[in-house]
Amino acid sequence: MLEYLITGLLNIVTDPMNITMLLIAIAIGYLGGAIPGVSGTMLVVIMLPLTYALEPMAAFILLTGIYAITAFSGAISAILLRTPGTPEAVVTTFDGYPMAQKGNPGRALGIAICCSVVGGIFGTLCLITITPALANVALSFSSPEYFALAVMGLTVVASLSGKELVKGLIGVLFGLMISVIGMDPLTGTLRFTFDSPFLTSGINLIPVIIGLFALSEFLKKTKDTHVVQDTISNIKTKIFEKEIFKKIKGTMARSSIIGVFIGILPGVGATTASMLSYSEAVRWSKDEEKESFGKGNPKGIAASETSNNAAAMGTLVPLLSLGIPGGATAAVLLGAFILHGMQPGPMLFKTEPELMYTIFAGLLLANVAMLLVSKPFIKVFQKIVNVPYHVLGPLVVVFCVIGTYTVRNNYFDILIMVLFGILGFILEKYKFPLATIILGVVLGPLTESEFRRSIQMSNGDFSIFFTRPISLTLIIISVLMLFYPVVNNFFKKRKAQKINISA
Repeated sequence: MLEYLITGLLNIVTDPMNITMLLIAIAIGYLGGAIPGVSGTMLVVIMLPLTYALEPMAAFILLTGIYAITAFSGAISAILLRTPGTPEAVVTTFDGYPMAQKGNPGRALGIAICCSVVGGIFGTLCLITITPALANVALSFSSPEYFALAVMGLTVVASLSGKELVKGLIGVLFGLMISVIGMDPLTGTLRFTFDSPFLTSGINLIPVIIGLFALSEFLKKTKDTHVVQDTISNIKTKIFEKEIFKKIKGTMARSSIIGVFIGILPGVGATTASMLSYSEAVRWSKDEEKESFGKGNPKGIAASETSNNAAAMGTLVPLLSLGIPGGATAAVLLGAFILHGMQPGPMLFKTEPELMYTIFAGLLLANVAMLLVSKPFIKVFQKIVNVPYHVLGPLVVVFCVIGTYTVRNNYFDILIMVLFGILGFILEKYKFPLATIILGVVLGPLTESEFRRSIQMSNGDFSIFFTRPISLTLIIISVLMLFYPVVNNFFKKRKAQKINISA
């Protein structure tokens, strides 16, 4: 493991293309995460088709580097503008913005940088140690196990949907329907093409992702007013203060563990990790200190930023070891592997170990780079934040169109992107979880092909899924994951009714 990791580091620092991609990832990650309305997921989506012409190593250094940096950079606008650049930075606003309003924006940013680096490095080290071990277990999988694993991946819909489980199930079924358009992978028969030559090879994943996430976000943002709340200038960032570090070191340690654990759970995500870590920070504080949370307590910033960066790295564990996307951005990265002709999972550690450990090395370097790049970037951000969205938005659309077309040089893909952009815009108005559609599109081919192969193996006997220990275990876990939110809500309602009756 150490030998491969050293090789991965050398692959980056000795190859001009790889080090260039890492530097570009850092620059794009800072800009995209810090500017409200341009999320990390959108950035990875926009850059995904542009990596088609790159070697896989350079491509994944770029994409995962952007992902790692945006886990932190959303905190900059959260602290300075009370407008989180990324969803996981929402909790940072609770104490970061009040501290900035009290005249200490540099201190708030310094705490965020320090904790993000600690959480990110801890999460990456856990990713390096846990992922190969989990992948070795998965090497014993056959078609029934892969089908059960795909089913478990689809049950992530319960987490991605929140309280809208029915809408989430509709979304994942819609995604599965899209995935069967085109040529049958086992027989070569054309399905649902309606005699259109453009649909012979199916609907490409890239225009669907770009349309649902990037274009729909542009349409939504064009309706919003984008006004800078305050003039920001002359911020002196203090990354390490001994007295503050003594106060938050326990919070950082606890939040790192919580973040990695929550991140590994498919579909839960960094935002949930930061919420849970914040509540635990309050719980573990002394009674007289609890009232200061929400008013600029450094432990509040530490809990949020440590956990969401650790969780961001944790979400890559199920993706790289089992091929299950841990969230929306991980689903896009899964699409990136497919775009480059690879299926993430246990076999990648056997066939492409150098690539895997180069990705790990890139994530480590990206997290360390936060210490070096954050202070100068924050000075630049003071000017960039004033760029109006009517200038920034059209540039995003141009990148969407160029990126979609360059994958297959097909104008039909641009039409698909626009249709899914409009669809995503409409669905978001009704609180429809868009990530569930991507989940169905990405996991659909694996689910179908492995199910049919399993049935062929057993000569039509469906019991093959329940007589093999691993597949049975995965199916049981899938059922529990799917119905847990429903059962949990039922008991919460019962408890609330009892409280109302007793009152």
